[in-house]
Amino acid sequence: MRRLIQKYAPVIRFIFTFLGGYLLLALLYNLYLQNFDWGEYYPDFLTHLVAVQSEAVVSAFNYNSQVTPGYPETNMHLMVNGKFVARIIEGCNAASIIILFVSFMLAFSGKLKTTFFFTLAGVVIIYVVNILRIAFMAIGIYELPEYAHFLHSIAFPLVIYGVVFLLWLLWIIIYSKEIKYERSR
Repeated sequence: MRRLIQKYAPVIRFIFTFLGGYLLLALLYNLYLQNFDWGEYYPDFLTHLVAVQSEAVVSAFNYNSQVTPGYPETNMHLMVNGKFVARIIEGCNAASIIILFVSFMLAFSGKLKTTFFFTLAGVVIIYVVNILRIAFMAIGIYELPEYAHFLHSIAFPLVIYGVVFLLWLLWIIIYSKEIKYERSR
């Protein structure tokens, strides 16, 4: 048994680091959601910010857009040209996807500086892609309401998870080059 554990130590370390990082970050995020009074930033600061920034992107494409709190539900309503097109809920702010990405990076880390800057760049990319995803989905639902389910349930989740997958692949390529370089020295 001991030899088996030693043989698969890197895999076991990856799994426990990933799970530990994910659980810790998810716990911290949950504490963030439950322990602050956000006042004007309804339903929480990050979701509110994502809604406002998505509204700005929709407006940049010459649509009249507006976000309003979706009381009594904890969401923001996104309107395009006076038509309700989407509820932006806490799950739309990409925090859980960013937590997943960062957990992977913690578990599959290389040199500290390279890992830190790639993780930071990845978080920014995921956040920006998420804003664009919401904005384009809102425009798509406004222009093609018959495809609302497809856009919301298939096309745009594929975009955000596809970006995360591509970032992971890029990191694996960078990481493997770091390993080859270290071994050749």
